[in-house]
Amino acid sequence: MTETTMAVAQAAEVCHRIADNVERVIIGKREAIERTLVAMIARGHVLLEDVPGVGKTMLARSLAASVGGDFRRIQFTPDLLPTDVTGVSIYDQRAAEFAFRPGPVFANIVLADEINRASPRTQSSLLEAMEERQVTVDGVTHRLPRPFMVIATENPIEYEGVYPLPESQLDRFLLRFSIGYPQRDEEKLIVREQLEGHPVQSLESVATSDEVEAVQQVASRCHVSEAIYDYALDLVEGTRASDELYLGAGPRGSLALVRCAQGIATLEGRDFVGPDDVKSIARAALAHRLIPRPEARVSGVTGGEVVDALLERIPVPS
Repeated sequence: MTETTMAVAQAAEVCHRIADNVERVIIGKREAIERTLVAMIARGHVLLEDVPGVGKTMLARSLAASVGGDFRRIQFTPDLLPTDVTGVSIYDQRAAEFAFRPGPVFANIVLADEINRASPRTQSSLLEAMEERQVTVDGVTHRLPRPFMVIATENPIEYEGVYPLPESQLDRFLLRFSIGYPQRDEEKLIVREQLEGHPVQSLESVATSDEVEAVQQVASRCHVSEAIYDYALDLVEGTRASDELYLGAGPRGSLALVRCAQGIATLEGRDFVGPDDVKSIARAALAHRLIPRPEARVSGVTGGEVVDALLERIPVPS
């Protein structure tokens, strides 16, 4: 067994250990758990758009507990200020200087709960943190801990009292997907287990921050062939050429697609990316970056449907 093969096998073992642990709390939602884990492996962020009460917050808490990371929850409300997220400089009279007091964004896993209930200005306060892993306050830059990941939850836009996320904010999220309601037998098990206490309270760490960073390194070295690069770019360019879209995916979408495919391959214990890795994650990685034309939106066309049509039309490399 080569050194590369051993590293990939160890990375896959760490991933499955974390996913199994999270599934003790988020029952019956293995796909959602693995997608979130793929985003972490790819050093990205996740936007969960779903109805209340399906486990979005618990998914974030469980993942943080599983990797032994610091967890902070920010409840986004209309009166939340940017400094409530990033932190603020306060004058220390004894030291006769300003001292920086870090905000809740300084954690390994940050839950931005109901992010679309805050004003666009407050939503934008996360942009630098998500893209550059740092926060600048009063001209001073502060590095965020590693690993760093934002898991944001979003209520469907038809709910009252919400603000649509601007395109620049949406583009910073590596993946957007929904968890969905559990099956009946799974929901019965959830109710039974939580009558006396929530399982997340007894969840223990099964991995370390160093192990997570090692998995990220292994995934970044996962081989991507020229055919896979071309396939990913064909999908992205297809969104730009679509008559149904006002705006297609940009280069950040291409990068997200390939990085996620590397994460899936690593999760499955492979050191190379296959076409199915790209296909399985394309909708979650691209759909939220697309803006349908007004006439297409009136007809009910969504970004997800455009991606699905491209997956059907564009040949898969052999």
